[in-house]
Amino acid sequence: MADTAALALERPTLSREAAAHLRVLRPREGEEVELLDGRGSSRVYRWSQADGALVAAAGAPVRRPRPAPLVLFACVTKGSRWDWTIEKATELGATRIVPVMSERTIVRLPRGERAAKRERWVRIAEDAARQSDAAWIPEIPEAVDFAESLAMVAETDCYAGALTDPPPEPLLAALARRDASSGRPLALYVGPEGDFAPDELAALLKVAAPASFGPNVLRAETAAIFALSVLAASQHAASARLHTA
Repeated sequence: MADTAALALERPTLSREAAAHLRVLRPREGEEVELLDGRGSSRVYRWSQADGALVAAAGAPVRRPRPAPLVLFACVTKGSRWDWTIEKATELGATRIVPVMSERTIVRLPRGERAAKRERWVRIAEDAARQSDAAWIPEIPEAVDFAESLAMVAETDCYAGALTDPPPEPLLAALARRDASSGRPLALYVGPEGDFAPDELAALLKVAAPASFGPNVLRAETAAIFALSVLAASQHAASARLHTA
């Protein structure tokens, strides 16, 4: 990623992370490299071996359209599993990732530590966006408590992976019945390793629709990426139909 202001320069100064990524790529003389700011803007540069720098190719920065909103509410999982969730959610096009602390979340984050954790999670998303050529980095707020997340969920069309009686319909079938004209962001809610507490699930299902993620019991991080893939594919198909109509 590059700063937005850097894209206006003929010879941009790269961040430490971007410079490290460029060294890994080992560009050849004259090879084109596209820099992105993570906020929709990008510009093509050429590598100058003599100068050891990027030099702007013809053309000004290009602005890519903002993707359709796709929100992931996910209870924070242990260690590298959470990092992996952020990475893969970014690659799949999530526009917002809301970390949640629920009653049964194993990882506990005191409020005083949440800002520092957020900074780290943003860096993980930036790295994932850089690897996948994503023009937009997802917004990642500080972790919120479960009760705080419900007001955010109420502003979306959210599907929650939940075991209910009777069993909920498959996620894909639920999406087929969604009224996309509502204009509300499409969202997904995934619980912690120990599942939702009964009172949490009851509160969540007042603002979100339950959905089945298949016959097998999935790990929390697997459930998040499986269901997010279904939502992203649904959005992509809807967008393709719109452009061919």
